[in-house]
Amino acid sequence: MATKKKQWSDLTDGQRAAIVVAAGVELVLTTLAMVDLARRPAAQVRGPKALWVVGSVVQPVGPIAYLLFGRRQPH
Repeated sequence: MATKKKQWSDLTDGQRAAIVVAAGVELVLTTLAMVDLARRPAAQVRGPKALWVVGSVVQPVGPIAYLLFGRRQPH
């Protein structure tokens, strides 16, 4: 018994709004993480910057992990 894949038009207004909000939050978090990585000196990043860039595209965990655990505060 295969289920039909839902189309955008099959969703309720509330479901559509939730998807748009979630996508916006992911976009903002990913942008913040990438901009911070680009500007922050490597000495202030826990681990290799390249690894954090790759990890930041894993949604939504990557950007949140970087913003919470990947940054060192300057002394």
